[in-house]
Amino acid sequence: MQHHKICILGAGPGGATAALHLANKGIPCVLIDKAVFPRDKVCGDALSGKVVNELKRINPELPGMLSQTEDQLPSWGIHFISPAGHKLSVPFKHNYDPAQDTPSGYISKRVDFDNFLIEQVRQRPEITLLEGIDIAKVEKTGQGYTLTDKSSKHQFTTSLLIVANGAHSAFARQEAGIKQEAEHYCAGLRAYYKNVAGLDQDNFIELHFLKDFLPGYFWIFPLPGGYANVGVGMLSETVSQKRVNLKKEMLRMIETHPEFRQRFAGAELMGDIKGYGLPLGSKKRVISGDNYMLVGDAASLIDPFTGEGISNAMISGRWAATQAELCLQQQNFSASFMQDYDKAVYNRLWKELKLSRHMQRLLNYPWLFNQVASKASKNKALAETISCMFTDLDLRERLKQPSFYLKLLFN
Repeated sequence: MQHHKICILGAGPGGATAALHLANKGIPCVLIDKAVFPRDKVCGDALSGKVVNELKRINPELPGMLSQTEDQLPSWGIHFISPAGHKLSVPFKHNYDPAQDTPSGYISKRVDFDNFLIEQVRQRPEITLLEGIDIAKVEKTGQGYTLTDKSSKHQFTTSLLIVANGAHSAFARQEAGIKQEAEHYCAGLRAYYKNVAGLDQDNFIELHFLKDFLPGYFWIFPLPGGYANVGVGMLSETVSQKRVNLKKEMLRMIETHPEFRQRFAGAELMGDIKGYGLPLGSKKRVISGDNYMLVGDAASLIDPFTGEGISNAMISGRWAATQAELCLQQQNFSASFMQDYDKAVYNRLWKELKLSRHMQRLLNYPWLFNQVASKASKNKALAETISCMFTDLDLRERLKQPSFYLKLLFN
C-alpha cells in the first residue's frame, strides 16, 4: 500500500503534461500507466500550433528539442478538399518561410511524441513514473480513492485522482457518468503507408471530404521516412444508421477514387489497419467531482471538426495541475471546489469546440462546402480570411452566421 497526495492515471499527453506542471510547482505525484513506454497509440499523429504552445508552457525549450528529433516533420498547414474536388489551403502562418520561420505545427507518430514527453517525465524527481501497472479497481474512500492493479500486488491510496487514461476510461463511464453518445462520438481507422505519391512539399496535412463518404472524411498526413498516416473518420451515429463498414470503405476509396488510385499505385501498407473511438467535445460535460478530475479523451475534449485531441488533452492537463495546487493549499477536494477546473477548461476550449461543431454540421450541406472552397481557391483575400478563422476565434464566429454564406454565394 502506497499513499500519494496526487495520483495520475494514464501517462499520455494529458497525464504527462499534468505531472510536468505539478513538478514545475514543486508538487510530487505518482504517474501510472498500464503500458511500458515507448508504446503505440492509434491517432492521426498531427501536432498543431496549440501543442507547440503547451510544450512552451511546460518548458520554453521543448519545441526546439522536438524539432531536433528525427521522429517529426514540420507541418505548415492543412489542405481541405471539398466534395467537388476544390482545394482550400489553410497555412498555419501567413507568408511563412520554411527556411527561416519556426514551424507552427509538426507531424510525429504517437509512439514517438508520447515517448518524447515521457523522457521529460523521467528527468523529474518530483514524478514517480510507474509503467506496466494495469489498474483494475478504483474505489472511493472517505479520504479519496484506492487503486488496485490486476495482480493485486500494487495498491495506492490518493487524496486526488487525475484521470487521463483515454477514450475508453472505465472511471469516466462508471464513476463520472460520462456516457458514450453516438452523436458525440466518432469512429476512426488509421493505417501507415509507405511511398504515397503527391505529398505536399511543406507537409500540409490533407482532409478529403468525398461526396460518397459524407459526413465522414479521409485524411493523409505525411510522416518522416517516406511514411504517411492514412485514415478515415465518421460520426458513430452515421456509421450505425447507414451500416457503414469503415475498413471496406477506406480500401474502396484508395483503390477506386481517381486521385487516390494513382497516388497509392506504388504505396505499401505497413502493418494493420487499426480502429479507435473519439469522444467528441461537442457537448459540455461535468468533468470533475469529489477527489477527481478528468483530463483529455477521458473528459471527451476532442475537436468535433478536425478530430484533434492532443492539444486539448495537454490544456486540460495544465489546468488540472493548477486546480490540484489549489486543492492542496486549501485541503479541499470537494466536487464544489473542483468546479473551478471545469470552468477553466471550458472557458479556454468551449468557444472553439462549439464552432467546430457548427463546421462539422456544414458537412450536411456539401453544395455549400463546395461553394466556399471553390470561391476561396480563386480568391486569395477570401482564402486568407478563412485561414485566419482557424486561429482567430472571433473571426471564426462568422462561420455561424448565414450572412457570411449569403455574401459568398451572391458576390
